[in-house]
Amino acid sequence: MTLEIDTGSGSLPVHEWGNADAQAPGILLLQEIFGVSDYIKQRAADLHALGYYVIAPEIYWRLDDTELDESSPDLLERAMGIVGRLDWDLAVKDSVTALEYLRARGRSTGVVGFCFGGGLGFNVAAVSSPDVLVSYYGSALPQLLELDVTATSLHHFGNDDSYLDVDAIVPALGRDDRAEIHRYDGAGHAFDNPLPAFHHAEASALAWRRTEDFLARNLPTSQG
Repeated sequence: MTLEIDTGSGSLPVHEWGNADAQAPGILLLQEIFGVSDYIKQRAADLHALGYYVIAPEIYWRLDDTELDESSPDLLERAMGIVGRLDWDLAVKDSVTALEYLRARGRSTGVVGFCFGGGLGFNVAAVSSPDVLVSYYGSALPQLLELDVTATSLHHFGNDDSYLDVDAIVPALGRDDRAEIHRYDGAGHAFDNPLPAFHHAEASALAWRRTEDFLARNLPTSQG
């Protein structure tokens, strides 16, 4: 299902899994550069199956010409072009508005983000303090490490990431004893994405098990 959240400058389209009136904690799920793709929708369904109310906003909603074909050979190039037109500060503001919608339910809240969304989620957590943050290889992290994230957090990185300097990022994150960090041999950037160009099955499965365990410990549901 979809709903719209008033941002004060337009209506943010948001996909939802579950009932907002449920007693479940809320999770804000933030997309990769490929948008709220079938993969992100599957991860949202996975989180909902664990007992969470999940929303995934369309972060590109303010932009024109953002349709992406996941089977296209120029998918990555086109997605990079779209994200290059995005106003980062507005994306953070919109995401915070979505998080505040969850917080208004009176339940605990978490942010889960992948790649672009992993960095965006880190920025959102720094300015709006959810209870927990799960960040998969946040692509903007190198520019955000001076931000103070007070939420208990979980971070996943592939040791063969050719996009991020993981060796530089991990020590900076590790200064915070609230941050749990895992690295995966043989895995590159976006290793959880099922597209063959990115996917590393072993790392994806292990990281997801760790994500489930982290959420069960730090954002418990009635199913826990």
